[in-house]
Amino acid sequence: MKKHVLLLGLLIASVTTWAQTSKFTGAWSLVSVENTNPDNSKTFPYGEAPQGLLVFEQNGDYAVQIMKAARPKVASNNKNTATPEENAALVQGNNSHFGKFLIDEKNHTITYQVEHAFFPNWEGRELKSSYTLTGDVLRIFSANTTNGGASAIVTWKRK
Repeated sequence: MKKHVLLLGLLIASVTTWAQTSKFTGAWSLVSVENTNPDNSKTFPYGEAPQGLLVFEQNGDYAVQIMKAARPKVASNNKNTATPEENAALVQGNNSHFGKFLIDEKNHTITYQVEHAFFPNWEGRELKSSYTLTGDVLRIFSANTTNGGASAIVTWKRK
């Protein structure tokens, strides 16, 4: 009898987890990335109209792509021969990472378990952020940015 109770408990836990995660599952379009620097100044590191895609899958996988909408083309048409200035613009205009994610609905947090990232300092780390979800708008509040010491509000809209 105890085995049945334990099994039922696991089933209920799984349903609860799926119910929470299903609110996030799918594709999201980037609306904005606003950083707050240590001196409280605000910046938009990917410009006023950044482009991006966030995907949360039912199995717990996620992928993030964030890009500055206006990036200069590489004159040589070969990224391996880009000038230092062109490379800097490419690096500073991009942020991408993927791995596993966990949602804690009670505490309104998302934890990214980063497997690979454009910013290699994040690889193998857990990045925990708070969030609000209102209708089809997800706002993620992160102290983990690639802009050393800045915090960010990243806003996504469900596709």
